[in-house]
Amino acid sequence: MRIVFFGTSHGVPEPNRRCSSTLIEIGERRYFVDMGTQSIEQLISRRIPVESVKGVFITHMHGDHANGLVSFLDLCSWYFRTADPVVCLPEPVEMARDTIAAWIKCNHAEMRPFRFLPVKEGVVYEDEAIRVTAYPTRHLEGSHAFLIEAEGKRVLFTGDLGGPSIDFPVQVLDQPLELAVCECAHFQGMTYVPVLEGKTTLKQMCFNHYTTNATLVPPTEEISKALGDIPVFCATDGMEIVL
Repeated sequence: MRIVFFGTSHGVPEPNRRCSSTLIEIGERRYFVDMGTQSIEQLISRRIPVESVKGVFITHMHGDHANGLVSFLDLCSWYFRTADPVVCLPEPVEMARDTIAAWIKCNHAEMRPFRFLPVKEGVVYEDEAIRVTAYPTRHLEGSHAFLIEAEGKRVLFTGDLGGPSIDFPVQVLDQPLELAVCECAHFQGMTYVPVLEGKTTLKQMCFNHYTTNATLVPPTEEISKALGDIPVFCATDGMEIVL
C-alpha cells in the first residue's frame, strides 16, 4: 500500500499546500480519501492513469474535502470516458449527485451515470483489493472517519472530528493499526494523547489537515514521547508513505 498526500492544508490552501486529498495505491488500483483540491491535475502531472481510480471516499461535504470531485467527474464524463470510479458520499447522496450533474451541464457536458454509494456506519465499499469501513464523527451531520484495509494492513483516516475525546473511533485499535492519519485543524495535537496513550496496537501517527501557524503546528516530538516513542510526523503535500 502506498499513500500519497495530494493536499494537507486546513480549511483553505496555504503556500505550497492544497486542501485535503489523499491517494491510496494498491497495486495498479487507486483510491482517494477526500478530493478537496484539483486531484485530477495531479494524477495527470504524475502520469497516473485516471482510469486506474476505482473509488473516491468523501469524509464529509465541506468544500475543502469535496470541491475537486466536480472537476474529476467532469473530465471523466467527456474525456476519460473509460474511467468508472465508485463515488461514496455522505447522505443525501442524491443532492450532491444532482448538483454535480447540474454544474457539469452548465459546462455544456453531460455527467455519465457514475455509481454513487451512500456513506453509512459500517463497510461502505469492498473489492478484491480494499475494504473501507466508515465510523460516524461529530464534525457535522454525515461526517465519517474511514478505516482502510488492504494487503493485510489497516490505516485510519479520521476526517474532521468533533474532538479526539468525543469521536475518535478507538475501536479500530482493537487490532494492529499501521497508521492513524489524524486531522488537527480544530484542536491542539496534544488532545489526541489521552485517547491514544497506552494503545500499543498503534504503529505510527501522522497529522494531516493542520495549519502551519507556529502556535498550532502539532508538537510531534512531544506527542511521540507521550505515546511511547512511536513515530509521529506531519504530512506535507507530495509526501509518500509505503506500508
